[in-house]
Amino acid sequence: MVEMTKNTENSGEVKPRSVRVVLMALMIAMLLAMLDNMIIGTAMPTIVGELGGLEHLSWVVTAYTLATAASTPIWGKVGDMYGRKGSFLTSIVIFLIGSALSGMAQDMGQLIGFRAIQGLGAGGLMVGVMAIIGDLIPPRERGKYQGMMAGVMALAMIGGPLVGGTITDHMGWRWSFYINLPLGAVALAMVSAVLHLPKKKAQGKIDYLGAALLTLAITSTVLVTTWGGTEYAWGSGEIIGLIVVGVVAIAAFLFAETKAAEPVMPLHIFRSRNFTLMSVIGFLVGFAMFGGVLYLPLFQQAVQGASATNSGLLLLPMLLSMMVVSLIAGRVTTSTGKYKIFPIVGGALMVVGLFLLATMDTDTTRLVSGLYMAVLGAGLGFLMQITMLVAQNSVDMKDMGVASSSATLFRTLGGSFGVALMGSLFTSQVTDTMTDRLGPAAAANAGSAQLDAASLAKLPAVMREAYQHAVAAGTHSAFLLGAAIAVLGFLVAWFVKEVPLRGAGPAAAGAGEGGKAAQAPQESLAH
Repeated sequence: MVEMTKNTENSGEVKPRSVRVVLMALMIAMLLAMLDNMIIGTAMPTIVGELGGLEHLSWVVTAYTLATAASTPIWGKVGDMYGRKGSFLTSIVIFLIGSALSGMAQDMGQLIGFRAIQGLGAGGLMVGVMAIIGDLIPPRERGKYQGMMAGVMALAMIGGPLVGGTITDHMGWRWSFYINLPLGAVALAMVSAVLHLPKKKAQGKIDYLGAALLTLAITSTVLVTTWGGTEYAWGSGEIIGLIVVGVVAIAAFLFAETKAAEPVMPLHIFRSRNFTLMSVIGFLVGFAMFGGVLYLPLFQQAVQGASATNSGLLLLPMLLSMMVVSLIAGRVTTSTGKYKIFPIVGGALMVVGLFLLATMDTDTTRLVSGLYMAVLGAGLGFLMQITMLVAQNSVDMKDMGVASSSATLFRTLGGSFGVALMGSLFTSQVTDTMTDRLGPAAAANAGSAQLDAASLAKLPAVMREAYQHAVAAGTHSAFLLGAAIAVLGFLVAWFVKEVPLRGAGPAAAGAGEGGKAAQAPQESLAH
């Protein structure tokens, strides 16, 4: 049973043992959302082999990503209006229904549709975890638990491909989806039993117009970044049309939010300088992290000859560094209440790490690339949880859900832009290098080969060497772009204002950004 007192004379903190039980349930739910795409990615070749529909393969991932991004802000607002526990449990149920249906899919069309249902639930999982943590634990104390969240992320990235490969080989691809059911059932049971939050009664109606416009804007943006340079040329009518739709939808959304009684994303939260800055930094962190996760294994497989089977392990230096640094930063924040230095140091390390990765070539050893990854991981470790913590500390408790969902959304969109822009630059550089070394015809033939060690070993020596140089050149350009973007994050971090964290004691009890009283959690969580 989780308990929290209403007496303002008390600390208002959750008992450490109780909060660990709740956090264990929340981390299982968070693992569900993060692990899914990692597992499915490994199973995709087998899925296509059985269901067919290779031309629609990308939509299996895109449908999930779109539904997750579009539903994220809506889940946050629903939690603020009607209660966090009910919306969180609902999102788990929807995710599990989508998982079960995906496992039973008989063709690619069904799988894409069921993946969208799964994505709708996943949007609520991440937001629910962050918002509930924001309700339960004052920001000053939240640093103690940062290492746990970073550890879950590392476990998903490392274990996902390994688990996906093992399940697909020994149990069949359908169990890549069914594996979510027992985990989800445990999370559902634990959250139902140990988390007790008061029900809320909303004063206004859901902002359906704002939700629809925001969904349209997010969908257009994600499709532009997903299709641009791959499915369609950047200057094609489809991409230009999506950009126009996105811009118009954003403008209409901003106008609608000024008129709505209960806006799905209240614009007043952006009046907080820290919240706005953390949204920008979160976007840039997503840009760098997702780009790194995509292109580092690619480089190590194609240039350094690593096995694709253990692709998650290739990221171990970055993920371990991120986890350790996040834990240290959290502990220091809890003990001192200071945090401004972390976005600055994190931003600097992210720039240095990405620049070092941009210097890799065909002669770079795995040890050296591992050290470079560790530098990037340290930068991300200083930034990952601090951005969410400061964003939540910058708003009133009643806006905790929309603050969490907005921060999550900006990081997701940053990842979409990072993968798209770095991918476009990578592909262009690989094509140019291959053409220069082999000529247009030979380059086109080599371009059809898979970028893994086994396929490259079968190529003629001249073609293989050209391919390796091309991939090295591509990753150089991609990471150089990432480093340039990260410079902006470093500069933005200097403008963060050191606002006392809620729960920091009497001195900070009434302190909040802009002179407003920072509300401490007051909900009664007793049975």
